[in-house]
Amino acid sequence: MITHALGRLILVPLGLILGTAAALFVLTTLGLEKFTQAMHGQSIDLSRLPELWTMVSGSRGLVTAGAVLPPLIVVVIGEVGRIRNTTFYMLGGGISMSVLPLLATSGALGDSLAAIGVIWKVFATAGFVGGFVYWLVAGRGA
Repeated sequence: MITHALGRLILVPLGLILGTAAALFVLTTLGLEKFTQAMHGQSIDLSRLPELWTMVSGSRGLVTAGAVLPPLIVVVIGEVGRIRNTTFYMLGGGISMSVLPLLATSGALGDSLAAIGVIWKVFATAGFVGGFVYWLVAGRGA
């Protein structure tokens, strides 16, 4: 009993850290790939570079906090409920990460619904991967 509890105290934070790292990796790489596809063939306006840097700097905290806090709720529900299902952690991760673009835009729809759809897909994919990695490390033994 005590060894199981100590093991959970080690595996849960480790799984959360590795799942978050995997989600951020997918978010960065897939997001960069989608951004590159969207910008292909367009001319670069260097006068807007300071605006882009301000936007990226401002969103860094939101993405970092958002990549940890919503999945943490899923982890707590899964651990308290002793849920061992892969689908729960993958869907929970995907849904919790999909909420971030909505929070970032404060509920206001941007200029392009297609762009918001692509952003949601990228965030959801990152959440699915993060949830799966958490399940691999710690969720199977909840």
